[in-house]
Amino acid sequence: MTADPSSPGTSFAALHHRPGEPLLLPNAWDHASAAALAARGFAAIATSSLAVAAAVGLPDGEARTREHTLRLALALGSEPYHLTVDAEGGFADDPEEVARLAQELWTVGAVGVNLEDGLGPSGLLAAKIAAVKAAVPGMFVNARTDTYWSGDGDERDTLRRLDAYRQAGADGLFVPGLTDPARIAGLVRRLDAPLNILHSPAGPTVAHLADLGVARISLGSLLYRRALGAALDAMADIAAGRAPGGTTPSYDEVRALERSVSVSRSANSTE
Repeated sequence: MTADPSSPGTSFAALHHRPGEPLLLPNAWDHASAAALAARGFAAIATSSLAVAAAVGLPDGEARTREHTLRLALALGSEPYHLTVDAEGGFADDPEEVARLAQELWTVGAVGVNLEDGLGPSGLLAAKIAAVKAAVPGMFVNARTDTYWSGDGDERDTLRRLDAYRQAGADGLFVPGLTDPARIAGLVRRLDAPLNILHSPAGPTVAHLADLGVARISLGSLLYRRALGAALDAMADIAAGRAPGGTTPSYDEVRALERSVSVSRSANSTE
């Protein structure tokens, strides 16, 4: 099987190949956050595994949120933006089970999936990637290595893992935790696939990452954590007798997001 050049997955992939214009990818956690971000002009929305897990009181990274992730993908997949799903390590060690997950995500409208190695054996993630691409050729697979995120930043190990994932069929390569501009530029030159970097408030700006040749900039759980922080700050202000600062969407503005989802679902149900 080969990918359909007219499919949504192909147009999503094209967003990773615009020199000097990286895909700035916000991560949502529910209908409202995704719809609000899309209304601001973001053509693609990702989910956040931490946000999905935290919202239901489960740990992130322990393969316990498969069904919650699928439910969120079902809720968002029919919306008029590209959806890519953060699926931890695929919620299984069996590559065929991960491929079935990818098929389910594709069926509900997701065009991308992010799979991570968690510093486990690179061969395992490579096998998962190969299984996903065989089952769903049009799915954009973003392969994440945690050598900087959770390891010691060993460059040789990073390259070895990224090479293995690319050879297995990964469409994009993700190295969260890497913020050094020289190392980022070196990876861009070394790799033959789009490089994804996790935005860090203390790291290079979006403009700087664009100049370095980065193709995709993810926000990860940052927006979700900022939303929680804003809620805590608002309560502190109210308790102290101050008006809370920051942006506060009106009741009607939030209901408008809800209605847009309802209309979209109704329209899709008649096709």
